[in-house]
Amino acid sequence: MGTFKNHVIYQIYTKSFMDANGDGLGDLRGVCSRLDYLKELGVDDLWLTPFFKSPLRDNGYDISDYLAIDPVFGTMEDVEELIAQADQRGMGLMFDMVFNHTSTEHAWFQKALAGDPEYLDYYIFKDGAPDTPPTNWESKFGGSAWEYVPHLKKWYLHLFDVTQADLNWENPRVREELKNVIRFWKQKGIRGFRFDVINLISKPEQFESDRTGDGRRFYTDGPHIHEYLKELVHDTGIQDMITVGEMSSTTLNHCVRYSNPAERELSMVFSFHHLKVDYKDGKKWELKAPDYRQLKRLLSEWQLGMQEQNGWNALFWCNHDQPRIVSRLGDEHRYWKESAKMLGTAFHMLRGTPYIYQGEELGMTNPGYQTIGEYRDVESINYYKILLAEGKTEAEALQILGARSRDNGRTPMQWNAEDYAGFSNRKPWISIPDNHSSINAEAERADADSILNYYKKLISLRKQYPVIAEGTVGFLFEEQEETFCYQRETEEETLLVLNNFRDRKVTLPEALDISGYAYLAGNYGNTEGSAEVTALKPYETMVLYRTRNKMATD
Repeated sequence: MGTFKNHVIYQIYTKSFMDANGDGLGDLRGVCSRLDYLKELGVDDLWLTPFFKSPLRDNGYDISDYLAIDPVFGTMEDVEELIAQADQRGMGLMFDMVFNHTSTEHAWFQKALAGDPEYLDYYIFKDGAPDTPPTNWESKFGGSAWEYVPHLKKWYLHLFDVTQADLNWENPRVREELKNVIRFWKQKGIRGFRFDVINLISKPEQFESDRTGDGRRFYTDGPHIHEYLKELVHDTGIQDMITVGEMSSTTLNHCVRYSNPAERELSMVFSFHHLKVDYKDGKKWELKAPDYRQLKRLLSEWQLGMQEQNGWNALFWCNHDQPRIVSRLGDEHRYWKESAKMLGTAFHMLRGTPYIYQGEELGMTNPGYQTIGEYRDVESINYYKILLAEGKTEAEALQILGARSRDNGRTPMQWNAEDYAGFSNRKPWISIPDNHSSINAEAERADADSILNYYKKLISLRKQYPVIAEGTVGFLFEEQEETFCYQRETEEETLLVLNNFRDRKVTLPEALDISGYAYLAGNYGNTEGSAEVTALKPYETMVLYRTRNKMATD
């Protein structure tokens, strides 16, 4: 079994986790000061979002120096201390590598702008007239994916913000530079890497306009992606480290290849199909009610497809680019606690490695901002203008941002009920939800029935029962839209996991015989002594367990 299969990984959005120096921004010393909390939670690895030198136009995903620490976050000494302190507590650090693009402030790009032919070839520049971009591809942040540089009479590609220029992976020098980045941080003693939008690095040999879409079909999972990944992993010797790739608009077949150990590429992959079930016509900025039938189908398809072909999923509901899941698929009011626990169980018991995004273990919610002035995210601000230009009213545009903005997941970690939630002693870089007075780590630590203590239970179950990390997965009641029920099995153990996605009681299509099963976890109390389950209460979840030995004596 790969060492990562029984791990639980915790994502830290460095800018919003903990402010140690009182400037309203999270920093590395802040992370260090909260390691005991993470150790008590029980997680194995900490993925930190980028803290490298950056103009921070895209909150650190626009790196200007991969080998230097941005002073906003601290110093190299702070990084070394954090690695050492985490290691002492038995936790490993995973660093976030943004290798599809750099900031336009990176020295390489600045040399390219100066006309240096060697560095022009580090990026994707195309000759052309100032009013005719090389293709009609769209940036993922809105507008054209090309920017014209008048003094060079060339366009450069930026699949994201105009200040994030795409690197040219066809150039072996670029690949060697990026390998050196990996070698540098590996030597510092970190245990893993997360690769940002890594499946976009291989661009097509011929650049052409897309008559049916925004261009992504030409550069997603591109022609040399697998050989580039194999080369990067092999030449840096990170085959046995935990590695996860963020895969944008990918396919199951590619993700099997990325994560199958025989391919020697990555340990696991993030895919996002399950987080588009509330996109109207597949469009992020158009709202609709979640399609639970589609959600179930996608989860089943990816779980079974990866299982059959020996791939491995990273399991997640939330991250720094996603809204809070309890606001999105749960009920942040009447059934806040029940729905947050149910959503946690639904993913933690699946086949794959679970990721907890900071505050998810507290049931943190979307902030519910009322004005555009409260937003900080470049994508959100861009799309607010686009939505208004499309004819939406301010109220409609704000409603869409309230559901979709990346800032929903970027509000400061809620440590206690103080003015600034214990995150800082001054006003933070982004506003804190009012509900931090009740939803916070201090309050939940003291409450035996809290979401926080329930997450501790989910994590400990993974360590205690091998079936959670190693078992096969099979799904029950696939035609029933409201429930998400499945079974995990090894030769020795069986795990039965039942979840109700809805805010009402749901009767199961058939009664489930649970005699002989032990009750491991749930949000409505013990089922011991019950012979069967016929219905699930609103947002109910339960985890039931038995061994083969018990079956033999039934």
